[in-house]
Amino acid sequence: MTAPLIAVLGSINMDLVTTTDRRPDPGETVLGRGFAMVPGGKGANQAIAASRAGGLVLFLGAIGTDVFGPQLRAVLTASGVDTTGLRTLDGPSGVASIVVDSAGENSIVVVGGANAELTGLGAADRTAIAAADILLCQLEIPIPTIEEAVRHARDNGTVVMLNPSPAQRLSEELWGLVDVAVVNRGEAEELGGTLDRVPHLVVTLGADGARHRGPDGAETAVTGPAVEVVDTTGAGDTFAGALAVRWSRGPAEALRFACAAGALATTVLGASAAIPSRAEIETALSAAPGSASG
Repeated sequence: MTAPLIAVLGSINMDLVTTTDRRPDPGETVLGRGFAMVPGGKGANQAIAASRAGGLVLFLGAIGTDVFGPQLRAVLTASGVDTTGLRTLDGPSGVASIVVDSAGENSIVVVGGANAELTGLGAADRTAIAAADILLCQLEIPIPTIEEAVRHARDNGTVVMLNPSPAQRLSEELWGLVDVAVVNRGEAEELGGTLDRVPHLVVTLGADGARHRGPDGAETAVTGPAVEVVDTTGAGDTFAGALAVRWSRGPAEALRFACAAGALATTVLGASAAIPSRAEIETALSAAPGSASG
């Protein structure tokens, strides 16, 4: 089967990751156990995940003129992502400060940098979106840019997959143009009935896998492989990227594939560094009872 063409519009950051035994309470100082700089950002993570899972991926985003910019571009290129749509804007790149505790849970503060200056689509961006099978977006760049891209995708028959994270209020028009919404449990509760407008709703459930609700209201639940969790950072992004790659094969197969990818991403520290390859995902699937790969 031909690999799907996926245009990912979103953020790219340098993640500054600190590991601790436990995350500090307000006003408290705790000692860290380690520190690493790992390229991340929800958009870049999802682009890398889709590429490593077997998709043909073009990334639309922005980096700054600081020292992080070339490093961020390089990690996309090394993962096979087309970066011709990655702009360089004056000023700093996006950064995220992440604290990970001994249970693998995290707290994150994101500073947008160049991501916050990503306004409007160029002619090349519009051409890429129109040619893609799927447009995959998140909410770490200006909402008007996302709205413009989603309208253009819908006008050209491109499937719109939205990961509305961080959760926030969006226009009814935008929700009406989304084909697939991918949310975690907390986002599903926060957005509530707003998600009823979306034909396909995918909710990630952490260690419990994920579930899908289709246009007819029917639900499908899928579990992922059992793993030893090291760091949950980027697991949801890995799930979304892998889901996009297998979406054309139907929700049930796409969820199995994405659950395996998301689970594997929790076994390594960091976001992009933890994203598995298609071969690793297929191996995990073949080892899971009752699962099949293809």
